Amino acid sequence: MYKTHHYLHIPIMGTGFTIDTPIRVARFGISSVISLVDDLLIERIRKHYCNVYGFPYQAITASQPDARANRITAYLNLIDDVVQKQIADVKALHFEAGNDKAKYFELLPDTSPVKQMYLSYVSMMDGDEKRQLEAELNAAILPGNIDCNIMTKLDRITYDREGHVMSMEHSDAKAALRGFAQSKITANIVFSAGINPTLYGYMENFPDFYRPNGEDGQPTSAPAKKGVILKVSDYRSSIIQGKFIAKKGIEIREFRIESGLNCGGHAFASDGFLMGPILQEFKDNRHRFPEIFEGMIVSHYQKRGKTYPESARGRNIPVTAQGGIGNHAEVLRLMDDYGIDATGWASPFLLVPEATALDSATRQALAEAKEKDLYLSDVSPLGVVFNNLRNSSSEQWTKKQIDNGKPGSPCPKGYLVSNTEFTEMPICTASKEYQGMKLKAMGIENVPPSDTPDSKLQQVYVKSCICDQLGNGALINLGLVAASAPVSICPGPNIAYFDRLYTLREMVNHIYGRGRSLVPADRPHMFSKDLVMSVDYFGKLVAKLTPGDTKAYEYLQVFKTNLMLGMEYYNTLVEMRPYPGENLASLKTTMKAESTHLAELWTSVEKTMGSSVTAQSSQASVQKGS
Repeated sequence: MYKTHHYLHIPIMGTGFTIDTPIRVARFGISSVISLVDDLLIERIRKHYCNVYGFPYQAITASQPDARANRITAYLNLIDDVVQKQIADVKALHFEAGNDKAKYFELLPDTSPVKQMYLSYVSMMDGDEKRQLEAELNAAILPGNIDCNIMTKLDRITYDREGHVMSMEHSDAKAALRGFAQSKITANIVFSAGINPTLYGYMENFPDFYRPNGEDGQPTSAPAKKGVILKVSDYRSSIIQGKFIAKKGIEIREFRIESGLNCGGHAFASDGFLMGPILQEFKDNRHRFPEIFEGMIVSHYQKRGKTYPESARGRNIPVTAQGGIGNHAEVLRLMDDYGIDATGWASPFLLVPEATALDSATRQALAEAKEKDLYLSDVSPLGVVFNNLRNSSSEQWTKKQIDNGKPGSPCPKGYLVSNTEFTEMPICTASKEYQGMKLKAMGIENVPPSDTPDSKLQQVYVKSCICDQLGNGALINLGLVAASAPVSICPGPNIAYFDRLYTLREMVNHIYGRGRSLVPADRPHMFSKDLVMSVDYFGKLVAKLTPGDTKAYEYLQVFKTNLMLGMEYYNTLVEMRPYPGENLASLKTTMKAESTHLAELWTSVEKTMGSSVTAQSSQASVQKGS
């Protein structure tokens, strides 16, 4: 699936934390994902690594045509050059204990046939057979993927120097896609945060997303150079998005399931659907993928006088999972019980300096963080909840700006501009411009302190400049900005159970179940945490409910029903035999507590709505359901 021998990958983290992860780990066969949001950050990192590896650097300035796409293309081409050089260097090494060549094979999962070949090689006496096996091992060394992510909702319209709206292909997401598509890398684009029809349609412009043609002009059985991975939160969304892309004749390379809340970065609650039932639905239906998508792909080819290769029919689409996975036992549960092909591990790798770009102060703060220090916040200008670390340097900087009477950020990059409350051209709610006008509209002349207990004021103050400050951790790590620069960080809550910095070998061994676990035995099961966060999120929705809002009430009914069905599903799971090290007992305890919690929240809902309204709405829901 990843063209390597691992069944793990490192997903995208922030805009900068995995910006150079392929340079750090691809030579060990580990795939990772780069964010394509911040082309200004990308350009600075490209300059740095051109200097490190001795490649010529020529700046791509904002005044140049198609600067955003060209910066992304240039950076991905550079990374490809660096990784190819690294792989060549690894292959040129002799097998010696402690070097990168030995490390490549030692990191592989023990179930890998290539790992077994390596273990046989190590135990062999010198001779022709050993030399032959060495050649085979050398040929088996493959780099991890240099995959890239586009958050589909971040598709800002851009303007020229005269303030005129530029054409559609210059919007942020389309330009990023173009930069990826025009690069020379063989890789996948990971689409996240839902469907963007115009972005998906734009892929038709790039031949690399299609199988290459042979001499007769017909598609061959060779795979497309560029693939599409859809990061989804449930089965329904995977089908909707998959069909849209299949109609363009493009094959889905992988469905990547992520817990809606038990993850890092922006969190998207999936209407109360819990992770276990979501995984079960994929398991039960994934055999249908060929019949669902292939007809659309074939039709697209036929309309263009092409024949979709017979060898491509019935293609298996891998399904992977990520979000809150904490130990090898949970990996086994996902792979053995749900047929998951591989797992993604994000936040724990923030504590692995060999793998991610992050300043040492923030890394240490993450190592020391407990559950109470990690929370879903409203800091994102997108209006989507955002996983956060309390008292981060970004939070401290934001409060200092307020207390100095200058709330908001100068908005140096503007990737998250979306608000037109006071301006014709969109601006960011974390910017000085917006917050100044908002306070004035609220009748506030003198800026109150950051700790003023006014909920409406706090809704303004809470927004942070994440599009710029998410990149500072990488810049500090590489020595490109001062260590005092504010760093925004967005770890998943799972990081609370990892309490120090780790080597790459330690983390990979932990994932593959080699040696002592890095997390405590009483760490809650990943399904437990997902359930707790889902009920807590339901509680936040309940707190916003106002009397008479029947639409919100009906949505809460759906949410509650899905939570209850999910817990009913878990009743069977908790009676199963746990894998060694799997804390299934925590799920049973959690369900009991959360069932009570959910019932209390629903009582609050009924009190808010009143008996007549709830009865009327319930009857309407029954009629609609029947």
